[in-house]
Order: sequence, then C-alpha cells, then structure tokens
Amino acid sequence: MTCNATQISDDYVSDNRSGVGGGISDVYGEDSATLDQLVTPWVTSVASGCTLMRDPRYNKGLAFTDKERDAHYLTGLLPPVILSQDVQERKVMHNLRQYTVPLHRYMALMDLQERNERLFYKLLIDSVEELLPVVYTPTVGEACQKYGSIFRRPQGLYISLKEKGKILEVLKNWPQRGIQVIVVTDGERILGLGDLGCQGMGIPVGKLSLYTALGGIRPSACLPITIDVGTNNEKLLNDEFYIGLKQKRATGEEYAEFLHEFMCAVKQNYGEKVLVQFEDFANHHAFELLSKYSSSHLVFNDDIQGTASVVLAGLIAAQKVLGKSLSDHTFLFLGAGEAGTGIAELIALQISKETGKSIDETRNKIWLVDSKGLIVSTRKESLQHFKQPWAHEHEPIKELLGAVNAIKPTVLIGTSGVGKTFTKEVVEAMATFNEKPLILALSNPTSQAECTAEEAYTWTKGRAIFASGSPFDPVEYNGKKFLPGQANNCYIFPGLGLGLIMSGAIRVRDDMLLAASEALASQVTEENFAKGLIYPPFANIRKISANIAASVGAKTYELGLASNLPRPKDLVKMAESCMYSPVYRNFR
Repeated sequence: MTCNATQISDDYVSDNRSGVGGGISDVYGEDSATLDQLVTPWVTSVASGCTLMRDPRYNKGLAFTDKERDAHYLTGLLPPVILSQDVQERKVMHNLRQYTVPLHRYMALMDLQERNERLFYKLLIDSVEELLPVVYTPTVGEACQKYGSIFRRPQGLYISLKEKGKILEVLKNWPQRGIQVIVVTDGERILGLGDLGCQGMGIPVGKLSLYTALGGIRPSACLPITIDVGTNNEKLLNDEFYIGLKQKRATGEEYAEFLHEFMCAVKQNYGEKVLVQFEDFANHHAFELLSKYSSSHLVFNDDIQGTASVVLAGLIAAQKVLGKSLSDHTFLFLGAGEAGTGIAELIALQISKETGKSIDETRNKIWLVDSKGLIVSTRKESLQHFKQPWAHEHEPIKELLGAVNAIKPTVLIGTSGVGKTFTKEVVEAMATFNEKPLILALSNPTSQAECTAEEAYTWTKGRAIFASGSPFDPVEYNGKKFLPGQANNCYIFPGLGLGLIMSGAIRVRDDMLLAASEALASQVTEENFAKGLIYPPFANIRKISANIAASVGAKTYELGLASNLPRPKDLVKMAESCMYSPVYRNFR
C-alpha cells in the first residue's frame, strides 16, 4: 500500500526509504509505478517461464502478451490465445455461479487466490456484494469447521506451542518483510461456532483478503497468523484430518507467556507501527489482551471494537429515520460478551460526547442480559469485570421476554451467538411500545442469528428497522419490499486500518472508532433509508473505506498519535491514492 507520490497532492512527499506506515522500501519500484509504467517481475532473480506462471503475484494466465511471452520464456507454455483480465474475470464468475454449494465456491476462490492474486482481488472488488458471503461469513464458518479436510496449501503463519522460545525466528520465516497488518486468532471462539483450534486460520485469511479488496492494503503487507495452543474440541482431537496440535488448550501463565512472547516478537520484527488485529479469541482472553497491549502496541480487536463501531454507525444513521438522538433511546442487549459489552461501551461514549454527560450516567440507559438473566446490581459480586459496569439497580429477571416487558427498550440488540432467541413474543412485545422498533440480530453465521429478517418484518407488521450480522435475502411484506441491512464489520476495519497505516498511527483510541462510526453513518443516503437500509450498499465500499480512513486519519493527527508528517491537506485523496490496484501490470 506504498503510495505513489506522483498521484498525491504536493503537500505529501513519500519517503522512498520506507512504505507508508513503516513498510520496507519499494526496491524495484513496483508499488510506486503508475499503471502505464512497465515493471520487472523480481523474485530472487527475474521470474520467467514456469516460475513466473506459478507465482501468484505475477501470474496473468492467458493475459500475457506475445511480447511478454517471448521476453519471459513463456512461448509454448500457454495456448496461443490472449485473454484480457476482464474476459478472465467474466469466465471465472461464470464458473463460480455453476457451483450450488457455497463451500465449493469458497474453495474455488481460495484456489484462484493461490494461483492468480490480482485476478482474485479484481473479482472480489468488482463483485463484492455477491462474493463477500463466500469469502467471509457465513461460508467461512463452514470452511473453518472443515478446514482440515479442505486444506491444500498453507496460507499464513502457524505458530504453535512447539515454537515457544523461538517465535521471532518463526516470524522471520515469512517471506515478506514489509508487513503492515497482522490478523491473529487462537481459534477458541470462531464466529458462533466455538473452539475450532488451528482450523480458525480461515478467519485471518478471510479478513486480510478484505483488508486488500475493501481497504486497499496491498496483499504483501498482510500477514494471517494462527496461534495454536491446543483445542478443547473433542471432535477435532479425535479427527485424523485435524491440522493442529492434538492436546488440550494451554491456559493461565503458560498461555500468557506464549502470547507475550508473540507480541514482543511482532514488535521487534515489524516495528512500532504494525497493526495487530485480534480475532475470535475467547472473552476472557480478548479483553485481557486488548487491555494489556493497547498502551504498548498498535492493537485492535474486531469482535469488541469493530463490531461496536459498525453497530454504532447503524444506530447513528437510524436516528435520521426516527427523528431522534441516541440519548432518547433505551438499549437492551441479549449477550454480554466481547461484542455486547464492546457495543454498549461505544454507545455510552457517543452519548457522552453528544450530551456532555458522564460515561457512568450514559451507561444507565443500556441494559444487558446474559445466560443468567438481566445483569443487575445484586449479581455484581459474581460478574466478570467487563460486565460489572452494566449492573444496574433492578429486580432480577431470568428471561429475555420479561426483561423486554420491564425495561421497554427502543433498541434490541442480539450478540448472544444463539439462534432463534428473538422469539415471536419478544419481537411482538418490542412492537407494542415502539412505532419503529430497532432490532439488530448480529450473531454469526446465519444459523446463529437471533431472528431472521422475515421474522422481524412479519412480527412487527413491517414496522421494524432491522439489521443482521450475516446477510439475509430481501423480504416482501404486504406488497412492500424490504432490504435487510447487514451490520458487517467489513464496513469498518478495512477503512480503519487504512487510516491508521497512512497516518502512521502508533496507538488505537476510542475517539478513532467514534470517528469511523460517524463517517460510515454519513454515507447512508435518503434512497438507502427509503429501502429500509441503515447501511450503505457494499458496491461503494472502496469509496466508503476511503472516507472512513480520512476521518480516522484526521482524528489520529488531532490526537497527536500520527507519525507520518506533515499531515496531507486532502486525506480522502491520500487514502484513495494509497489503495492497491489489482489491474494486471505490463512486464518488460
């Protein structure tokens, strides 16, 4: 994602010694070349013949010109026809649409990524709304469950307990040096599917492909990592095809020491400005890691912070339909884990920002229900630390329906990971005391959603403002067509990451998340609202990401946490100029 200085306004001059955000120097000029300039396909020497075709970074398949085939010893190794990238794209999409099983589409796309990187990303960018559910939720969940069976070629870096004491050496085995974003998981809480151990690698791989396609971070700057500390999933431990350590999970001091070695090695190898995104860690580890390293590393937890930011954006946008402000609402959550408490805290921060009230005061309008019922003050002693701020004065209530009737929320948010928990009675109750109840069923994958879009619209007689974590098809009710919104983290993390990298951020702060939420909410148009949407269409995602990156970058400079100085005058233009283009390059 190193920027081309010739494409940026004069107020920004790139440093040829390092890439944006601390990447390595662009030795061969590939990233800084304009699209009409010729580049040389260097590997350790100039790639040619079969070596060139087998390198996914440079392979163009049948798009190599006659001149390129002669120059790089490809003549005779390819059929004589020359197909443009656009024709190849149409061909691949035609083939993908022949698959009736989503997992088969996923496998075909992963094969393409390993074979022809630029074609893969061009496909993903141009057909994002169709392919997003394939490369990410819900299909990626099934892919992780079956990762051992469909495993063909390693993607990313696997760091297991066997490497304790030499994690730095393992990091140095990765061929790319200019890493700017790492997505790491230990596989303990994959989506709503539980402990998938080493097979959780599908999540970092999927997230980073979206960092590139949606946020424009160049593929060579992305590193997916799975930390394998074992698994407590008996089915996997007894599976002959399981690809991870066949032992129970490490816990306590052993786990903490291993993760600390990893975080220190990352900083030592890649520097202060590498973004580390924690993904799908269990609640207790997720909060602890974020708290422990947020003051010393550039870290971000998508389950806690990314989910919170995208949900807050939808809530801010919905106020334009409702004619209210966030402080007018009462919020009730089903689920008090990473996502639920993360969203609740960011909502409280935003209300505090808008009203000037203290955070303790704004928390009082936000209620959470966990597996034991409504979180109230009489339970405070037994609660985990991240739930304690939400223990308000109220009589205990065991069931969600009882909590809905007692609290009378205007917004109902599901982050429980348990499907079908927004029952007909619960949704109908929401509709009795709200003209337009806001219902967000956020759990992934689709099978774990608290209710479906059709249920929400039907049970509220078409009055609900609805969004979900995984996609749902349009719903027709009483002759009106509703398009369910998707509160997908993909709206936030690619633009957030781009903003952090291009500004050279050294830490992530809550104000940056609020800036991202407000930027996303501002992209929702009246036309979107008319269709029942509180999020903009994914078709415009690169434009959306550029605007989010600009807002995050501006906030980073404002907070004094940016290291890429001076600040560019036009941050949107800066963000757009930094984005990776998957268009084929012409070779000398």
